Amino acid sequence: MISGSSKGMKLKAPKGENTRPTTDRVKESLFSMINSYLIDSFVLDLFSGTGGLGIEALSRGAEAAYFVDNNKMSIQVIKENIEHTGYKGKSDIFFADVGKMIKEFGQKEKKFDVIFMDPPYLKDFIIPCIEDIYINKILQEDGIIVVEHDIEDLLPDQIQSLTKWKEKKYGNTLITIYSKE
Repeated sequence: MISGSSKGMKLKAPKGENTRPTTDRVKESLFSMINSYLIDSFVLDLFSGTGGLGIEALSRGAEAAYFVDNNKMSIQVIKENIEHTGYKGKSDIFFADVGKMIKEFGQKEKKFDVIFMDPPYLKDFIIPCIEDIYINKILQEDGIIVVEHDIEDLLPDQIQSLTKWKEKKYGNTLITIYSKE
């Protein structure tokens, strides 16, 4: 379910167990923490799944959202959810490997204010992905990286010159936010 200007709209999710949409409770708390970063922001939703985080950001005032996933079913669901919520004109969807897209955004000198990451749990995607974001310089100077992950995925206080700014636990899920020093 979405809050903000699209409040009350429900999003579709792909069938099967490959996608794990962020719960409404976690999403509400997460967006309360980062709300001041969203107005007129450019958002990147990596490992998009349903597109829920990027769509929520749009609903709360983001200027544009870019969605990246390498699952065809997820891409189809993201397209349907964007159409349903009316954000087609503010969205770009990429069926691609996350690492490849980070490099491509870097080559195009595309920068983001908020980068969401909700990768498959316990698969060691997080640290290499954050390092790629840093190396390819796609995070704005005052931008943040928001990672949803399993509590067993322990993340360091610092990755490159990105520092853990906040961390909050919700059952078996952790939200960790990194920002530049």
